[in-house]
Amino acid sequence: MSNSNLIPRRLGSNGPEIGPIAYGCWRFAGTSVDSARTKILAAVEAGMTLIDTADIYGFDGVGGFGDAESLLGEVLASTSGLRERIVLATKGGIRPPAPYDQSVEYLVGACKDSLRRLQVDHVDLYQVHRPDLLTHPAELASALTEIVNDGLATHVGVSNFTVAQTRALSAHLEFPLLTTQPEFSLSCTDSITDGTLDHAMEQGITPLAWSPLAGGVLGAGAVATDERTVEIHRALDLVAADYGVSRGAAALAWVLAHPSGAVPIIGTQRVDRMAELVAGATIQLERSDWYDLLVASRGEPMP
Repeated sequence: MSNSNLIPRRLGSNGPEIGPIAYGCWRFAGTSVDSARTKILAAVEAGMTLIDTADIYGFDGVGGFGDAESLLGEVLASTSGLRERIVLATKGGIRPPAPYDQSVEYLVGACKDSLRRLQVDHVDLYQVHRPDLLTHPAELASALTEIVNDGLATHVGVSNFTVAQTRALSAHLEFPLLTTQPEFSLSCTDSITDGTLDHAMEQGITPLAWSPLAGGVLGAGAVATDERTVEIHRALDLVAADYGVSRGAAALAWVLAHPSGAVPIIGTQRVDRMAELVAGATIQLERSDWYDLLVASRGEPMP
């Protein structure tokens, strides 16, 4: 990693090392290749070595499916040595307007299409974006097995799966799932209580936390529009002042402190904010501070 102050984390028990914060491309489409390259290089230089995208990113309900992958592919193809510096992850299984399809035929084809757009021969991590309720987990396992055995992806994981759905899939796989991707932030703490993070710790699965800043609501300068967010901001600002970091960095530090080894995925489009946010991975919250923030989120004291 470029940032020597960051302690790396590992994907699963046998996956690659990555920076403790990842960079997500869900807001990535619609800019020039030069602008996109600047963002990716700044993210990697800041220590965000996992680059997370998906085939659905860029889709506006009518068009744009695959646009974020295509743009990232142009960056990778035109930037010497960049592919070797990153852990590349993408997702598939959403098929507008179906909306989901994880049959073997579709998912394997979707993975191949992603590789074509990304201009690579494989990704390091391929994740099933959201569960398809009409695909039996045995069939999904067959699709993922074909993807791995054919060298299209080195590792696989899931995103937005319940614990039961994850277990059902794992029962049909001969290799472990490396990641699970839940929404996890001070504004959305469900994964703490619904078993997602506990199951991840049980199985050695790395949680990749999407929207760790609640879509920017927990970042510096964001204005609270409800009483709960006002309390979270107040608590975050106190912690941020104590540790000498920004509000957003404090919010990321809270996610990072969970013993599951969660990796927050940030999607800022501002290069000047990347180092500010990554500072959240350089501090270690006191136990009391972590619980104070959880209490502010819940709006009630710990039992």
